[in-house]
Amino acid sequence: MCTSIAVNRRKTVIGWNLDLLGMEHRVRPTDEGVYIEINDAKEGWLPLFGANARGDFVGMPTCWPFDARSDPKENSESIIRLDIDLLTQKKTLPEVRAIAEKGNVCSEKGVTFMAALSDAEGNVLYIVPGQGCLYREKPAYQLLTNFSPFKDDSEKHPWMGLDRYRSAENMLKNAADDFGVKDAFAVLKAASQEVCPTVVSMVFDVQERTVYWCENRAWDDIKTAKLKGAEI
Repeated sequence: MCTSIAVNRRKTVIGWNLDLLGMEHRVRPTDEGVYIEINDAKEGWLPLFGANARGDFVGMPTCWPFDARSDPKENSESIIRLDIDLLTQKKTLPEVRAIAEKGNVCSEKGVTFMAALSDAEGNVLYIVPGQGCLYREKPAYQLLTNFSPFKDDSEKHPWMGLDRYRSAENMLKNAADDFGVKDAFAVLKAASQEVCPTVVSMVFDVQERTVYWCENRAWDDIKTAKLKGAEI
């Protein structure tokens, strides 16, 4: 269960709550990116979420309820692979968008993962395998929790995060033009969880190419990493 926010005011600020239960994670900062990695039993540590020096950000909320249309099909493109390729700069956001618009992106069998992606210009791309993709060019704000933007609240599920969505949306609608890193953390704090605990909260100041994060809702213990990309 996760929350993704993207805000374009005087600057572009991206926020991400990773809510995780029963999986090992770590935050790995490098010059090229700050990666939130998950320890997969078969693949080892996978960089699934985070920011890179080019200005891209990758989040991947789980969509509830599960939609069988997201299951792998012949010749389908894995949303996990697309996310990793964007995060590690093997693909660009326009390239990922072109693939998604062909409508042949899949998730893992039995689980509908969504992609919450953005680039250095503040453009946002949401992908829901089996349902479609949503592209917004530098929106004032964009928000995704754990329900499909194509279904909204038409299907109910305990993990869909509608309460988190409404709380975050109210804060983002009323955001000031000087919305910044502290404001993004305030939104993430309001949307954080303990039942399926928020294990990493990350904010990316895109213009400054600086990543801020804390773990396990330790809001007074923020770590910082400056990426290789030049300041704009």
